[in-house]
Amino acid sequence: MRACAVCRTDLHVLDGELPHAKQPLVLGHEIVGTVVGLGSRVTDLALGTRVGVPWLGWTCGHCGACTSGRENLCAEARFTGYQLDGGYAEYTVADHRFCFPLPEGYPDVQAAPLLCAGLIGYRSLRLAGPGERLGLYGFGAAAHVLIQVARHQGRRVYAFTRPGDAAGQAFARELGAEWAGSSEQLPPEPLDAAILFAPVGALVPLALRATVPGGVVVCGGIHMSDIPAFPYALLWGERVVRSVANLTRQDGREFLALAPRVPVRTEVQSYPLEAAAQALEDLRAGRVRGAAVLDLTGSPAPLEG
Repeated sequence: MRACAVCRTDLHVLDGELPHAKQPLVLGHEIVGTVVGLGSRVTDLALGTRVGVPWLGWTCGHCGACTSGRENLCAEARFTGYQLDGGYAEYTVADHRFCFPLPEGYPDVQAAPLLCAGLIGYRSLRLAGPGERLGLYGFGAAAHVLIQVARHQGRRVYAFTRPGDAAGQAFARELGAEWAGSSEQLPPEPLDAAILFAPVGALVPLALRATVPGGVVVCGGIHMSDIPAFPYALLWGERVVRSVANLTRQDGREFLALAPRVPVRTEVQSYPLEAAAQALEDLRAGRVRGAAVLDLTGSPAPLEG
């Protein structure tokens, strides 16, 4: 293990909001590591290779979802740091088919957020469609990566934070947001699409209210509080509300090729492994600018067996 980013999904698992987690469990699914051992049938990786290990850790490969390019929807899928032990550790085991080669030029701690914040953000952006005016609700790890991709594509970005989060709004403007304000506000002009990274169901009607007819609201998290009832008029006009589920390996290949071309720069707050609990609580409290990352680049214990 070299680094592992700390994700809000880790909090959802820790808090029991995602059912059927493996017990006991090692959290963490934004992993940067070096290959130190190989199974007998692995032929596509060499010892010493630096790889990224993402949330999607295994799929069956033969169901309708897997054979139609939608492996993210495989009913038998298993996920790193959820049904498979993850990266809050000195070593981890991963299926080589679901590991990604990482672009050069990214130090380990800067590469780690690309493995979930980047990948889920990228998939969310694709599903949001090609609209020029994009709203991002919740300006954390995923949004701080995605705004760079969106600006690279020529989109105009409007950032929404929790009320009173002046630091978060300033951070968004630093990264190129045309406007940043409270999630309770309307943007200066209607949005073509909005992506919700904050796991707050009450944001769905607010985002719908901010979008044009035909606009798309994408819910980018794996867990969200209940969406309150809202008038049909907010949805009418062929507006769309959709979720994003996990990622595919094709998403990973595309995004990790794109990131150095943008180039995406990740801002991180580093923690040692023994401070993982503090990193989680800082994330919960909104005290992290960019992404929290566990830095495991010290000498690990000897590998046994």
